Amino acid sequence: MRKNTKIPISMAILSLIAATPAHAAQTLKVDSGDTAWMLLSTALVMLMTPGLALFYGGLVRRKNVLSIFMYCFAALAVATIQWVTIGYSEVFGHSIGGYIGNMEFAFLRGVGQTPSAHYASTVPQIIFVAYQMMFAVITPGLIAGAVAERMKFSAFLVFCFLWNTVVYAPVAHWMWNVDGWLAKQGAIDFAGGIVVHVTSGVSALVAAYIVGKRRGYGKESFFPNNLTMCLTGGALLWFGWFGFNGGSALTSGGLACNAFMVTHIAAASACISWIAIGWIQRQKPSALGAVSGAVAGLAGITPVSGYVSPTAAMLIGAILGVVCYLAVNAKVKLGYDDALDAFGVHGVGGATGALMAGIFATSAVNPAVVHLGLAMGGNNTLLLSQLQAVVVTIVYAAGVTAIILSLLKLTTGLRVNDSDEREGLDITQHGELGYHMLHEE
Repeated sequence: MRKNTKIPISMAILSLIAATPAHAAQTLKVDSGDTAWMLLSTALVMLMTPGLALFYGGLVRRKNVLSIFMYCFAALAVATIQWVTIGYSEVFGHSIGGYIGNMEFAFLRGVGQTPSAHYASTVPQIIFVAYQMMFAVITPGLIAGAVAERMKFSAFLVFCFLWNTVVYAPVAHWMWNVDGWLAKQGAIDFAGGIVVHVTSGVSALVAAYIVGKRRGYGKESFFPNNLTMCLTGGALLWFGWFGFNGGSALTSGGLACNAFMVTHIAAASACISWIAIGWIQRQKPSALGAVSGAVAGLAGITPVSGYVSPTAAMLIGAILGVVCYLAVNAKVKLGYDDALDAFGVHGVGGATGALMAGIFATSAVNPAVVHLGLAMGGNNTLLLSQLQAVVVTIVYAAGVTAIILSLLKLTTGLRVNDSDEREGLDITQHGELGYHMLHEE
């Protein structure tokens, strides 16, 4: 049992600061059931990155399908190396002023098969490292959706490493390290609505503006090459999300079960509400709308999946479907080319879900909830903490992302030239094609 119930569970269970001697961890026992759940959850979250590749791959044009797959698979490789060398230590190392971790775990030094002594853990620290690594992997992959079909692959590789180092890791430290400054302000984020979705969504919006619109955007038609691939990818994301949220309990107990259930309910509810509003406006139920709504619901329930009831999840999902639908459709009026709607779905969805904690979080689901949500009989304390965390993350992620991209623009360059973009990134960037049509052989 966790002895300190005064701190939110997302901080208590996700802090692995080795402030105590390494030998102290030997007194804690590994629970095989919890460890098995974490192994499975890690694999589920890893599967989400190929799922994202399928989801995004079905939305781009045929000449760029391999390119978007490469963005996602490159993130899987680059973010892994970043995480095991410095990223994990940045997030969960001993805090320096509440802003960043020290380098005590660099290259996974001192990380082994015993639990961390800093909290009542029942899983080996090494599987916690692997589990959290999968979050760091998929996050820059989400940003790729905003710059699809025109960003240089080489630039994306460098961007991925730098962004995880100076954007993702600091925000994750603020929220998930027990000594992170936003955590100490009372902000909660069970599984990454702020850390993953707000950071990536806002950064995607900035990237869309700085990299610029696709050639012919607004003048030519951009049709998805394969919606069946897109829906398959969306289904894999939905499947993997059970590990994304359920695994964040770090146990195979009741809290994981609640996170598992509310994740599914919110996705289903958002799927229905997106279909409904699109049906009303366009007179036809959209398959793309269905999968987009489900992903919006998944992104939005992520920060509160360990704090809200199934009934609240149904309402949250319905809200998310409408809010994200409106956000995605607003890009036409706002004039930016977020190719695959990373901001409208993930950024807006994650921020909305994070604020929902201030309304629906309840200690009936999670005894570690100190300040109840407004609808649960509480005051506005938690809502204000959530609002602060969202606003700070938006400002920080946007500003630092702009600096990274501006530097890359001046050095390596950000986008391919017009002729390469016209021909397609598959052949010009990779010398290969995602599809070989009969008439091309």
